[in-house]
Amino acid sequence: MKPSNWPYPDSQNAALRQVAALPIRFVDGRPEVLLLTSRERKRWVIPKGWPMKGKKNWAAAAQEAKEEAGVIGRTEKKPIGEFLYFKRRSAHFDLVRVEVYVLHYEKRLASYREKGQRQAQWRPIDEAAEQVEEPGLSALLRELDLESLARPKRKIKDRAKK
Repeated sequence: MKPSNWPYPDSQNAALRQVAALPIRFVDGRPEVLLLTSRERKRWVIPKGWPMKGKKNWAAAAQEAKEEAGVIGRTEKKPIGEFLYFKRRSAHFDLVRVEVYVLHYEKRLASYREKGQRQAQWRPIDEAAEQVEEPGLSALLRELDLESLARPKRKIKDRAKK
């Protein structure tokens, strides 16, 4: 039970929400995720940002991945989970709930909006879970269903039959 002066909203009712992309690729059949540093404190994170007016959350997450890491790929339309973190402001912290969408990596752009502002590295999922500071993101990475991530991307149509 929370004390009566508990200053934080319930996780389901967190006032602020963000969306994030989890770029994933497979190297020799093993999954890796792309981590990048935050701009200010250089913590290891995944691309994330605020929902965008006129865009579905999965599309906004894909846009963040493109702007922050230059990553292009196919984004799942259903989130794989969420995590909470405290966003640092100048005079206080805000509790933010982040919906996470898998982005199946296809390519990385040579030029993108935040190039040079962040470092990026591909890490095996278990190592990524150790490297990130947000406990909720670490737990989400540890609990990923790897079999669902490795399923075939698209069904191939048999064009010979007509």
